[in-house]
Amino acid sequence: MITIHHLNNSRSQRILWLLEELEVAYEIKFYKRDSQTMLAPQSLRDIHPLGKSPVLTDGQNTVAESGAIIEYILKNYGGDKLRPEPNTKESLLFTYWLHYAEGSAMPPLVMSLVFTEAPKQPMLFLVKPIIKAFCDRFLSTFVNPQIKLHIDFLENEIKNKLWFAGQEFSAADIQLSFPLEAAAARGNLNSNHPNLLDFLKRIHSREAYQKALQKGGTYNLFS
Repeated sequence: MITIHHLNNSRSQRILWLLEELEVAYEIKFYKRDSQTMLAPQSLRDIHPLGKSPVLTDGQNTVAESGAIIEYILKNYGGDKLRPEPNTKESLLFTYWLHYAEGSAMPPLVMSLVFTEAPKQPMLFLVKPIIKAFCDRFLSTFVNPQIKLHIDFLENEIKNKLWFAGQEFSAADIQLSFPLEAAAARGNLNSNHPNLLDFLKRIHSREAYQKALQKGGTYNLFS
C-alpha cells in the first residue's frame, strides 16, 4: 500500500488530494516540524535525506518531489484519469503546468517569505536597519514584480477555460493549487484576479479536496 510521509504545513497535502480523487487506498505517516527551526524531524530525514515532504513509499520504491510523485501515482494507479489524452494540446499543457508550479511559480513566493521574515530575526541592533533596507529593496525591485508577473500570467491563462490544461480537471490543477493558495495567503490575489479566485473556490469545494483536508489536517501557508 502507498504510504504518504506527511509533514504539517507542507506540499504533501496535494498528494493526499490526488489519491482521494483517484479513490486509491493509502496510509499517512505524520511528522511535525521543529517549532524553532521549522525543519523536519530526523525520522523524516531517515526516509529521504533532504527531510522534505511529500515523500511516497510504495513497496521498495521511495519517491520524492511533488511532480515526480504525481507522475508515479498516475502511471501506476491512475489509469486514464486526471490527465489528458496523449499527443494532444491539452497533454502538452498538462506537462507544462505540472513542472511550472514548482519550477517557476514557487521560487518568488519562497523568496518573498524569506526576505520578509529575515529582518524579524534576532540580530545586532546596528545591523537590523541595514538588513531591513536590503530586504525591502530586493522585495520591491525584484521579488514582488516577479510574483505579479506570474499571477497575471496565470490569471490570463485560465481566463477562457475551466481548468489549466483545458476544460477537464486534471492533476495539473492539483499541482498548481499550492502556489496559488500560497499567493492568496500572502495577499497576492485580489479582485483583479477573478479567474484565479474562482479556481480556488472550485477546488476547495471538491469532495476529494475536503476529504484530504480532513485526513491530513488543516494547514497554514506562509502565515
